Amino acid sequence: MGAYDGPPVVVIGNGPVGQTTALLLARWGIPAVVLDAHPQRTIEGSRSICQQRDTLEVWDSVGAGRQIADEGVTWRVARTYFREHELFHVEFSDASGSPFPPWVNIAQSRVEELLDERIAETPSIEVRWGHRVTGLRDLGDRVVVAADTADGPVRLETPYVVACAGARGDVVRDALGLSFDGRSFDDRFLICDIRCELPDRTLERRFHFDPEWNPGRQVLIHPCPDSVFRIDWQVEPGFDLAAEQASGALDARIRQVVGERAFEVVWCTVYRFHSRSVDRMAVGRVLLAGDVAHLMAPFGARGLNSGVADAENAAWKLAFALHGWADGSLVASYDAERGAAARANLAVTSRTMDFLVPQTEEGRLHRRDVLERALADPAARGAIDSGTLYAAHRYAGSPRPPVADGRLRALARDGLLLLAAGELGPPATDVPCAVATDLDLPPGEVWLVRPDAHVAAVVDAGSVGDAVRDLLGR
Repeated sequence: MGAYDGPPVVVIGNGPVGQTTALLLARWGIPAVVLDAHPQRTIEGSRSICQQRDTLEVWDSVGAGRQIADEGVTWRVARTYFREHELFHVEFSDASGSPFPPWVNIAQSRVEELLDERIAETPSIEVRWGHRVTGLRDLGDRVVVAADTADGPVRLETPYVVACAGARGDVVRDALGLSFDGRSFDDRFLICDIRCELPDRTLERRFHFDPEWNPGRQVLIHPCPDSVFRIDWQVEPGFDLAAEQASGALDARIRQVVGERAFEVVWCTVYRFHSRSVDRMAVGRVLLAGDVAHLMAPFGARGLNSGVADAENAAWKLAFALHGWADGSLVASYDAERGAAARANLAVTSRTMDFLVPQTEEGRLHRRDVLERALADPAARGAIDSGTLYAAHRYAGSPRPPVADGRLRALARDGLLLLAAGELGPPATDVPCAVATDLDLPPGEVWLVRPDAHVAAVVDAGSVGDAVRDLLGR
């Protein structure tokens, strides 16, 4: 790989999506400056806990995936209840050839710590805390970023910006003239991390519809490492956490879940869920990733996982452009691909929220009817929607549509990858390109695989060069 000697890419936001973006850019030899408005890292609470296999594979490429997976918990059974009745349970088995489980539960705060360790070992990444971005100006060939600091305003010039500023990234969205349309839900969700010995639940996720101790609403219980359980209660609009803590009602609420066992409240908060997305994921030389671009309810674990997929897509395309391997159209395809992914994820989570928190009387009657019928009718259970787990998006609507995808990151992560049944030489290109042969493919057929393990094209051996040039926008 030829050395890049230009200015660093600016990453706005030092949460897990920004951390992942900076680490992936560093893998490609692209330096990054990470700006964050907070004075330092605050380690608290579980927040996004369910990390999917594709995400673990991305983090493995930057040296953190194995430890995150080993420290996490993989639940094997998902039980669903209506009132006091168990409707059904699903047992998960993993026949994949991946070295990682389908998902692990581990606190976002712990993930951030482990990614911080990798960043500290990476000289090409500079983290600047206490930098509150106040403006962005795209000059066509570069972006000017303005930020306020304790020492006064600063100004940075960069070839590209990846904005990972989180849900409150209004400055970024406003500077780019982006809308952030969607809806917000009035109901709140109380989230508590408790430490408690519950040996019968360490490998189970439990979803309760309308339990007698939370009538008309839901409770979700997830196991986490170190005997911690994450409990999510749907609560009424206007719920007052401080009053609940002061009165002892919070302890009583937890007792309804854990019984008489001793427990410790590690962290708790109240969330209001949203379904929103920007109208564009990229404007000129500024790319948006994670919650600054799309907010969705957590049922199905599509928030952080889709943000990491944003980071992966952005990093390899920016690296290819900055190394001179591709033209600007490759970077421009980020908007189409990740915008489609955001819309697909929001459609899934919106359907889930419409079932969990119906907004109309018709919806409430439908939810009750499905749950009532499911007590005796197994066929009705398929209509129960408590969240479909995240899976990597297929870029069917992309201007460079992959025709297949797969778990090929370990082979593909250093450049392009060609897969073939027989002998095949590398294409005439300056892009790093590996070749894997003796595969079970039709003779003469070649798969061109992108660094994010999506297949960019399936062609005959004589058309490989054209396929590479088309992918790179040449």
